[in-house]
Amino acid sequence: MITTLTGANGFAIRSELDNLVAAFIASYGDIAVERLEGQEVEFDRIRESLQSTPFLADKKLVVITNASANQRFVEQAEKLLRELPETTDLILVEPTLDKRLTYAKFLKANSAFHELNELDENYLARWMIDLVKAKDGTLSSADARLLIERIGMNQQYLANEIEKLLLYNPQITQSSINLLTEQTPQSTIFELLDAAFSAHPEQAMAIYREQREQKIEPAQIIAMLTWQLRVMAIIKTAGDRSTEAIIKDSKLNPYTVRKCQKAASLISFVRLKQLITDLVAIDMRSKLENIDLDEALQLFLIKITS
Repeated sequence: MITTLTGANGFAIRSELDNLVAAFIASYGDIAVERLEGQEVEFDRIRESLQSTPFLADKKLVVITNASANQRFVEQAEKLLRELPETTDLILVEPTLDKRLTYAKFLKANSAFHELNELDENYLARWMIDLVKAKDGTLSSADARLLIERIGMNQQYLANEIEKLLLYNPQITQSSINLLTEQTPQSTIFELLDAAFSAHPEQAMAIYREQREQKIEPAQIIAMLTWQLRVMAIIKTAGDRSTEAIIKDSKLNPYTVRKCQKAASLISFVRLKQLITDLVAIDMRSKLENIDLDEALQLFLIKITS
């Protein structure tokens, strides 16, 4: 049996892989499991592992991560996998699989193909609530969304923070979230743009100073602002299309789209285009001239609020 695990959700891929390996070990023992890194091993080693018979077990499991990094394997994968012995199970972990490749199309048609992408905000909140409940704790829907706003959408980060919060108190509350977690730079940049586009210069400047106090460099702030202005441009050009249609066509994170929609509604496309041009100009000047980036960015934010 061949299983393919792919997609942008690294946490979900690891969880699914752990479950599959644990189920196999429960039946055949851990001596029957081989793990290979596609970018580190030679093709002959991969071929030998797939074609050899199990040792002291009825079946063997081969787990190959990033097999597509091995060009010879990609070229010969179809023949090799069609001849896979019945005594060998194979799990291919391909987080960044290029779907245009014949190799990818073959896997989709001839393996148990699991594409595990990032959860949207609603599913992520539900997942956190269930995770906390399974560990004999409590987490409300509102506080789950608060945690997403502070930490972001990365499941691994959220899982780590939940473990910390549960150790402090099984009843996770707004108070404990604010006490024990720190806002990620990305979630704060959302707030920075919201404040600027809502014409609250004092709040925008306060958030900017907090970013700098967190050791977030001006170049990083420029990169995050550019990315979010780009998302806003995608939203603006979508016209009256639904949020779901924008998410599907742009392949952007649902949480990101919904967070940027408010700011996008407060500005015309012409002005948005000018702001993107101005921000790119600041970035270019910083690479060619000795300018005060802090001052340039703060003037840029004041321009937004005007």
